[in-house]
Amino acid sequence: MPTPSVPSFIDPAHDWAAPIGLPSGTTAIVYCEGQFGEQDGKTANGLVRHSEKYEILSVIDSTHAGADAGMLLDGRVNDIPILDGLPTAIAHAGHVPDYLICGVAPADGLLSADQRTVLLDGIARGMHIINGLHEFLTDDAEFVAAALLAQVTITDIRRPRDKKDLHLFSGRIFDVTCPRITILGTDGAIGKRTTATILVRALNERGVHAVMVGTGQTTIIQGGRYGVALDALVPQFCSGEVENQVVAAFEGESPDVIIVEGQGALSHPAYITSAHILRGSQPAGVIVQHAPGRKVLGDFPMVAMPTVTSEIALIEAFADTTVIGVTVNHENLSTEQLATAIDEIELRTGLPATDPLTRPLAELVDMVLQAFPMLSPRRTSRSAA
Repeated sequence: MPTPSVPSFIDPAHDWAAPIGLPSGTTAIVYCEGQFGEQDGKTANGLVRHSEKYEILSVIDSTHAGADAGMLLDGRVNDIPILDGLPTAIAHAGHVPDYLICGVAPADGLLSADQRTVLLDGIARGMHIINGLHEFLTDDAEFVAAALLAQVTITDIRRPRDKKDLHLFSGRIFDVTCPRITILGTDGAIGKRTTATILVRALNERGVHAVMVGTGQTTIIQGGRYGVALDALVPQFCSGEVENQVVAAFEGESPDVIIVEGQGALSHPAYITSAHILRGSQPAGVIVQHAPGRKVLGDFPMVAMPTVTSEIALIEAFADTTVIGVTVNHENLSTEQLATAIDEIELRTGLPATDPLTRPLAELVDMVLQAFPMLSPRRTSRSAA
């Protein structure tokens, strides 16, 4: 969720980005030249905000060199510096970190010549590569040879399993007895994953056992236990793979509620993944993420942004579900404009609205508890215990 204009009010109770203990051998530099804080830098943005798998030491982006990554994104220091190149990042670390993560996520999913050079440099220095793009580096002879010579690994996060190991929709989702809530949106790279991550942590802190199912490469890189890079699959298996991950989360965790990350937008002309997510997860409720400050779709400026009311109507017409609230991406909005936008959305839709990054987290949790009051007794009993 890029934030060029950070509102002055940051809720001091926000601790969704609190440090997580990580095992040794997981230090990482995130490469995001020219894109950090932007829509095509969403993988880097997400890793700076939350990572259960890697200790993020720094971000490479010469256009913001010297800044603190957390301050740039959210107006709060997180002590992850933005540096001007790989040599500087290694010098800052004091050693060669274990991983170099490709943090850019362009719409075409391909590497530029300059990006290739940096990743190959990382390999030559002895760093393992984590790649979330559609371009598989393990199919690239130059990268394979370099990795063999340096004795490091390359992980293509979006590479799907063999078709024999994929799942068709089976109907097992109807045996999942806890509510599923899907975070959809009005555009791509609008903050759906960020909202889902914040919501899961906030619910658990309130005593509601929530588990997240990811549907994109960033969630998997962050260390999510349940997820699939949906946009890399043959469409025939998309609904079934979402269903399979939701069922796995239900059987493995016995949660009170499952939060499913959305992708793209149901109305988006270039993406169809939201349809598969709705079919595969069969959500009882949907939260819609919207950016009032956007006038056109992020990577498709020839297409006007949909209104939040039109997206809600489309979702509820397409699936047997109910939109329970709206979360707001505050990019390009001042503090006053954000407050006005939230008020207007609530008035127009009759639904609660909040900004998960700047408003009290209680507003986001209450959005869920009001829609699913059966979760509240579990919260009370767990707290009492």
